[in-house]
Amino acid sequence: MVSGESFDLIYDESLELLKTDPVPPIEEIPSYYNSEEYISHTDNKKGLLEFLYGIVKNHSLRKKVSLVNKLNKGAGSILDVGAGTGDFLREAKKKGWKTFGVEPNPSALKRAQEKGISLESELGAFVDQKMDVVTLWHVLEHIPNLEETIETLSKIVKPGGTLIIAVPNYKSYDAKHYGEFWAAYDVPRHIWHFSQNSIEKLFKAHFKLEDIKPLYFDSFYVSLLSEKYKTDSKFSLKAFWIGCKSNWRARRTNEYSSLIYCLKKPK
Repeated sequence: MVSGESFDLIYDESLELLKTDPVPPIEEIPSYYNSEEYISHTDNKKGLLEFLYGIVKNHSLRKKVSLVNKLNKGAGSILDVGAGTGDFLREAKKKGWKTFGVEPNPSALKRAQEKGISLESELGAFVDQKMDVVTLWHVLEHIPNLEETIETLSKIVKPGGTLIIAVPNYKSYDAKHYGEFWAAYDVPRHIWHFSQNSIEKLFKAHFKLEDIKPLYFDSFYVSLLSEKYKTDSKFSLKAFWIGCKSNWRARRTNEYSSLIYCLKKPK
């Protein structure tokens, strides 16, 4: 979206995982986020896609907090990794949660602070703390040091606590339909591309996978972006059809465009 560069996806058969290749040096990665179109860092509401994103985002925030409450059976301490501009934590705070967050992007962190949400820039700041719940909403795919991060998350989530991860699913119908134009590949910002089996295999040493839930709206938003990348169309009814078709097929396969993984740390 930003650079126009091309990247390969390398398949790891043992994990059923795709990895972006090459991965830019860590010091270069921030440059790929420098765009007003990267909504989670800017709160941009200009344009039809951004307007639709905002409507769905507000609905999704309430649903996410409701899910967290259900899994934890009440409010406690919550750490949101990749908190963006802090809207999820602000919603959780309204429901009585003691909130903590991590956001490495300086501009997003500043916007969160303007909303009264205090964030740290690194996950390591919480390594000696124990949280009831840790969430990563479309964040894990961005993290270069995957295995090290999983180890750190295991230290932070308290025994009996919950880890919630939402990531795109490259086995969805919309991913297969759009191929190299599928917006959720989002290379090189997305380094990892997960399947259901890859998540279970990566986390099984530390967590038990208890449930997988769909993010229904993602198929529509991702299809709209994918159609834009493929045809330069700012709005496409075809994209809504592909989103519908993806969700319909996933009723049988459970391969939705994006999935939420609910994991528990054994007591």
